[in-house]
Amino acid sequence: MSALWIAHVHVNDEEAYGRYAKLATGAIAAHGGVFLARGGRYVQLEGNDRPRNVVARFPSVEAAVECYNSDAYQEALSHARGASERDLMVVEEIGD
Repeated sequence: MSALWIAHVHVNDEEAYGRYAKLATGAIAAHGGVFLARGGRYVQLEGNDRPRNVVARFPSVEAAVECYNSDAYQEALSHARGASERDLMVVEEIGD
């Protein structure tokens, strides 16, 4: 069953976070991830406001977690640490 990788982000250092985003794009694609939303318009209705919101679809929860734990994604993530405050989760989609 497919899964959604959902990130809510506040960027503190645009340059460093840009390096993260560039490297993360390749790592996510290599694990079958496809971006559905990436930093577009949003309306905060409840909870903490994080102005950058990202949603990617993966073939499965396992594929998304494998991506996160991969060397390529961890290298990308090294640029985001200290450059952003992030919440990240993977949620399995509802089957038909």
